[in-house]
Amino acid sequence: METIVKTHIGAYGIIIKDNKIVLIKKARGGYKGKLDLPGGGIEHTELPTDTLRRELMEEVGIEITNYELFDVTATNIKWEMEKGLWEDLHHIGIIYKVDTNAVDLKSDADGLDSEGANWYNISDLNEEMLSPFAKYVLNKLKSE
Repeated sequence: METIVKTHIGAYGIIIKDNKIVLIKKARGGYKGKLDLPGGGIEHTELPTDTLRRELMEEVGIEITNYELFDVTATNIKWEMEKGLWEDLHHIGIIYKVDTNAVDLKSDADGLDSEGANWYNISDLNEEMLSPFAKYVLNKLKSE
């Protein structure tokens, strides 16, 4: 059994309106099948806010009008990438509250990480459905 140790740093957006949150369904990776915050990895020379804008356009199909830093958090996940090959991932997330005028979302897959974005009633979500960052955000919002 081989294990790859990796650190991934990304920027992610919280979009909430009328007790609904925008989440994407993960198409691959350690969170495959889970609902996650839209966002992704920071590319070389990119500012986290540039990543946020790019990723929300790619995954959700929206432009943001405003953003505010919500929190920075991290999680660790170990998952089997393929038979006998594991990844030990230290995942760091820079998370922003995001405002947008958009209502319609890109509901189709992006061909990479997402099976599409959707509005989800916050009250209908349970922890088993969510990625670690989505769980963290919803729990923190409940306690505020």
